[in-house]
Amino acid sequence: MAAESGSTNVPSAIAGPSAASIASKYKVVFLGDAFVGKTCLINKFIYDTFDSNYQVTIGIDFVSKTMYVEDKTVKLQLWDTAGQERFRSLMPNYIRDAAVIVTVYDVGSMSRAFLATVDKVSFNNVPQWVRDAKETRGNDVKIVLVGNKTDVEDKRQVTAEEGSKLAGELGVQFFETSAKTGANVKLMFQKVASLLPGLEGAEITSDADGMCQQRGESVGGVNLQVSATTQPKKKGCCGGN
Repeated sequence: MAAESGSTNVPSAIAGPSAASIASKYKVVFLGDAFVGKTCLINKFIYDTFDSNYQVTIGIDFVSKTMYVEDKTVKLQLWDTAGQERFRSLMPNYIRDAAVIVTVYDVGSMSRAFLATVDKVSFNNVPQWVRDAKETRGNDVKIVLVGNKTDVEDKRQVTAEEGSKLAGELGVQFFETSAKTGANVKLMFQKVASLLPGLEGAEITSDADGMCQQRGESVGGVNLQVSATTQPKKKGCCGGN
């Protein structure tokens, strides 16, 4: 497995299909308000790290993960977008060719005073993020709705039932996660993998020496094992969760 951040290529350190066998690139775009933990979810999946020191994403960032899918090599590009209003006009350029879109909200209120915001604001903004995605990418776009920061139950403002109900109304998949503890993060990415065009039911594997060595977990027929060979950028991401 090789991880790639920005435009820098990192060679794979494990045996697997040759570079010449790379068949497909799949773009997965993360949307949602600022401070909901999009960067932390990506870092937890790619590097198995969590940094509570907050630094907001500016503009767009991405990291790539190479996976082995049966007899193919697939590069999954995870695009981390800024949630601030001033960057909303940029979103269509990045959504247009996305294979899957992950829309993230915070299940609770902000855990730091300087990040305080209206209760449920990121949840209430989900329908607009989904509308924007469908207007740009079409109504058949694959979308996963993620309620993040479930580790802070005493600050929870949005119940799992509310999240599931909204996902049903919007016609999208639903997960609750914690980037801090890792709860459901792997399962959520398994669902994302199972939605990729042409990969339904495929077995997605990589080396088994890294951060995700669990066996027997599958979603939508996809068995996903991942690890990383590089370290994440030194930036926080989530305002504590």
